[in-house]
Amino acid sequence: MASMVVVQHQTQPSFSTLTSSLSDFNGTRIHSQIQYRRKVLQPKVGLQVTASSEKNILIMGGTRFIGVFLSRLLVKEGHQVTLFTRGKAPIAQQLPGESDEEFAEFSSKILHLKGDRKDYDFVKSSLSAKGFDVVYDINGREADEVEPILDALPNLEQFIYCSSAGVYLKSDLLPHCETDAVDPKSRHKGKLNTESVLESKGVNWTSLRPVYIYGPLNYNPVEEWFFHRLKAGRPIPIPGSGIQVTQLGHVKDLARAFVQVLGNEKASRQVFNISGEKYVTFDGLARACAKAAGFPEPELVHYNPKEFDFGKKKAFPFRDQLRRQSMCSDGNLSLTWWKVLQTHTT
Repeated sequence: MASMVVVQHQTQPSFSTLTSSLSDFNGTRIHSQIQYRRKVLQPKVGLQVTASSEKNILIMGGTRFIGVFLSRLLVKEGHQVTLFTRGKAPIAQQLPGESDEEFAEFSSKILHLKGDRKDYDFVKSSLSAKGFDVVYDINGREADEVEPILDALPNLEQFIYCSSAGVYLKSDLLPHCETDAVDPKSRHKGKLNTESVLESKGVNWTSLRPVYIYGPLNYNPVEEWFFHRLKAGRPIPIPGSGIQVTQLGHVKDLARAFVQVLGNEKASRQVFNISGEKYVTFDGLARACAKAAGFPEPELVHYNPKEFDFGKKKAFPFRDQLRRQSMCSDGNLSLTWWKVLQTHTT
């Protein structure tokens, strides 16, 4: 029988340790820690879903990046998993390091529902016919995209949403806590609006706000940008002083976090920031990429971005914001760990 254990909000919180070597920027093994910081919202209803039971799960998306790894974990746990996509990409693709047997087993179990999530009538009719227990919305961007899903599934047990750490209002005081001010004008405002809709509908929902994600299949040029320049033997231009601090998290760690909120009553109607255990400077990230790929010490060129007109093109893959540590609301210095909810089997 599976029971869910979550670190409670305390002045001196206790920790459970989840060993991981994925979120690593300096060539050494990191022991990711599990920390839970609660949002002030209190659950209005009890979470119905239980982690020990097999569920009929729908993933909105699932063939590009996060969902590829998430779907595999859910299938391995015995859930019936359906991907809702437009069918433009293969439903299953063999991953690096995945054996033929593992891929064949996954391919035989994953299901597909082809459609456009913008076709709200189709979404309502197709989902209501399937009667899914849990929805993972990985590619949702606007609030009006989730309402047809909720309308189609009145008995939905849990809605798990992929939001973004980019929703917060810019601040010099970091790391961000879940209760920090958000920016209603950010480019991720649609995700903020979605969280508001989920709350107003009274469903059991959980929202994860990841920082920059890296790892296999990443379609967003985050770490790839550095490797391309290193391979070409070109200098790495970095805005400002290069001591700006950012955080990243590995896609496999993020997928694990998504699984661990499933069926956890402590995750009901809550928001979680998700990031790697360590922070890194822009300069440090360039050096870490060089070290990881076996390149010599990179040539770093610092520049003032205000002196250049890049137009709409993104000249650097990270937001240029000077960041530093700060005291979080619980009075403990934090680097914003992978704050996930650990499942313990008894």
